[in-house]
Amino acid sequence: MMDELELLKKDWQKKEEHLPKLSYDAIHKMTWKKSSSIVKWILIISVLELVLPNLLLLLFVGTEDWSNTNLGLMKNYYLAFNVLYYVVVLYFIYQFYKRYREISVLDDSKNLMRKIIKTRKTVKNYVIFCLATILISFAFYIIGFYIDESILLNFKGIVEKAKEVPLEKIKITAVWIFALAGILFALFMGGVYFLLYGLLLRKLKVNYTELKRLEV
Repeated sequence: MMDELELLKKDWQKKEEHLPKLSYDAIHKMTWKKSSSIVKWILIISVLELVLPNLLLLLFVGTEDWSNTNLGLMKNYYLAFNVLYYVVVLYFIYQFYKRYREISVLDDSKNLMRKIIKTRKTVKNYVIFCLATILISFAFYIIGFYIDESILLNFKGIVEKAKEVPLEKIKITAVWIFALAGILFALFMGGVYFLLYGLLLRKLKVNYTELKRLEV
């Protein structure tokens, strides 16, 4: 039995000699290419995330529903918040592009690992910002309900209901509905971000681990 095992080992060793062995440079180059591709996809997704919703929004501009929807006294604050939102998103897109350009240049392992860590941190900050933006957007409506009941009166169904139920009770109900909707929507988008960016970040982490192993 032992003789047969030794024969199998020798046979495997002979086959192993003919297998291609990747050099340090070859592995590094493969890892660099994969990292560059991942960051490129992060950039593409972030741009699509900014452009697509705004293209859909253009379909509603000028319609009756669009004209009737407003934030009352909170309108100016919400517009300022939107301007700030687009400025920050464009900043993050620029950062992703910058990371992509940096990683696209063949570099040594230490610098590549540093850039991977920097990219992962930028993506995490971007996801946190987007989720916070969702909650803040819903908060504008919630605050608006308290300080300006005209927001509720924009909806025909609310006006009809107000004839039967006190408007104050409708306001409280609307606040709870929007608060719950905001939390649920943020959780849903958190799941979407986890699937999109989380998958890409895990791949970057694998590349980082591979580079770190090469440095040992």
